[in-house]
Formats: sequence, C-alpha cells, structure tokens
Amino acid sequence: MEAGISVLALSGGVGGAKLALGLQGVLEPGHLSVAVNTGDDFEHLGLAISPDLDTTLYTLSGLANPELGWGRGQESWNFMSELARLGGELWFRLGDKDLALHVERTRRLGAGESLESIAEAFAARLGVATHVVPMSSDRVRTVVDTDEGTLAFQHYFVRRRCEPAVRGIRYEGAEQARAATQALEALGGGSYTAAVICPSNPYLSIDPILAIPGWRTALAARKVPVIAVSPLISGEAVKGPTAKIMRELGLEASPLTVARHYAPLIDGFVLDEADALLAGEFDIPVHTAPTLMRSLADKERLAREVLAFARSLLRTTTPPVHL
Repeated sequence: MEAGISVLALSGGVGGAKLALGLQGVLEPGHLSVAVNTGDDFEHLGLAISPDLDTTLYTLSGLANPELGWGRGQESWNFMSELARLGGELWFRLGDKDLALHVERTRRLGAGESLESIAEAFAARLGVATHVVPMSSDRVRTVVDTDEGTLAFQHYFVRRRCEPAVRGIRYEGAEQARAATQALEALGGGSYTAAVICPSNPYLSIDPILAIPGWRTALAARKVPVIAVSPLISGEAVKGPTAKIMRELGLEASPLTVARHYAPLIDGFVLDEADALLAGEFDIPVHTAPTLMRSLADKERLAREVLAFARSLLRTTTPPVHL
C-alpha cells in the first residue's frame, strides 16, 4: 500500500478504468480521485446515459463485465428483448441491472441534483471509496465530423462502430462548462501528490476534459508532477479507435505524438517497453514499463510504476505560469 500519497487521475473508457482500478488497489482508501470524461454522455430512450462514469463505477466496485470491461457482470437482457418486441431502438444495449442506474440518474437530475453529487452518491452505494467525479456537471457533448457527415459521439462510436473516417472532433459546451468543483479545489490546494492521465483515447476521452478551461488552467498551474501513460503499444491501441483516428487526422500513430499532444501539461510519460527505442526522442522524462493490463496484478504493478516515476519527478516539477 502506497501510504501518504493522493492521486488525481484523468480518465475515460475501459483503458482508463483499468489503471484507475490499479491505482485504487495500491493507494490508501479515499486517496484517489478519478475525474471522468462525460463528453460521451447522451440521452437515449428518455434516459440520461453516462457511459464512462458508469464504466468507472462498475470497474472500481468489482461489478463490471470481466470480459467486456464495461456494463454489468452477470447481466440479464429482458428489457432489450421486450423493447425489440415493441419495435424500439436496439443499437445501444441496456442490461436490466444497468438500466436501474440510468433510471435513477435521470430521476435525480430531473429533481435538480448535479451530476457530481449523483456520482458521489452512486459510488457510496456501490462501496467505492475512490472519489469518482464527472469532469463537469454541465452539458458537454463530443461531436465527430466524419466523411459521412457530423455524428453525435455514440452514433459514431456504437451505432457506426467507429467505421466512418474522422475529419475532426469538437466538444460542444466545453468552453462554457465549469470544471468539477471538488477535484479542482483539491488540485489547486495542493491536496494531491501527483496527477495521472490514464491510457485513455486522447481525442475522445481526455481532450473533452482538457477542453474545459478550468481543468486546463488548473493543470497548467500544477504544483505536482503530471504523468501521462501511453495508450499505444507498437503503434496500436489495445482496444478502441485511437490509432485509427490519429491516422485519419493525419497524425503518426506514435506515443511521441501523444506526448506532444499533451505538452506542456505533462512532466513525464510512461512508455510501453515495446516502444523503448523511442525514449530518446522525448523532450520530457520517460519511464518504460509493461503497460498491457490483463489482470488485476498487471494493473496494480503499472500503478506502482507510475507512482514511483511521479515521486522521482516531485522535486523537479516547475509548471509554466500560463499556457
């Protein structure tokens, strides 16, 4: 157990949730906060759906589907079967247990509660000591410009299975959104020992967070090291369309591209050992480690390596005054 260390993680998707689980396992209870992307939130069948928030909650509570990494384990699908009988939309699947979370979230939002307070309440109900924080309680929506036209994120990601070529990505509402109060105050107040950008898709999961001015300003004025973990191994993502999107945007699918994308907000970069030959090309400190997380032991091992790397940078971190 890593005593006396508190960490803020920026995360989205399955890859981010995996490292968050590893960090939760090696830190003292309550010493991890996970700021989660909500740019892929949307309204479906009259319900408020928060896919990345729910993936994080299910993963950290041990309730996630162990094969998919998202959704509930030991799920049933009676709702979807009846919806099919009635001719409803089936492209976004909602399991029976998962459905309860969306119904309750929608009810509480309708009653005037913030998404931040609802996430906190859900975490407590599911026995999660980690602070799971939506990046904002305000509405931010990721929109993907493709060769087939403009698509709302879930229509690109789920309905079209990331098949259209990406021409650009926008985060509608981000400029006006307020960053999550609790995590931002803790970051500004020096309550964290380090911040970690998880191996999530930079463009779909992390950029929506960074597009909110409050987050970007707070990270730019950081007093602790910010470490990013590569979402690529040998030029490919373990899961998801990261490399595909990079190539379609005219970018080299390389960890070096990702590190430069995050500059100057990061102080160090964790590179997979398969890409160790690239280490000399970085302008910031690099740590090489096995980043593929198949088991809980893998997740916790990587978490320990990330934290050890952050500790080595504690005395050398000199953040810029402004971006």
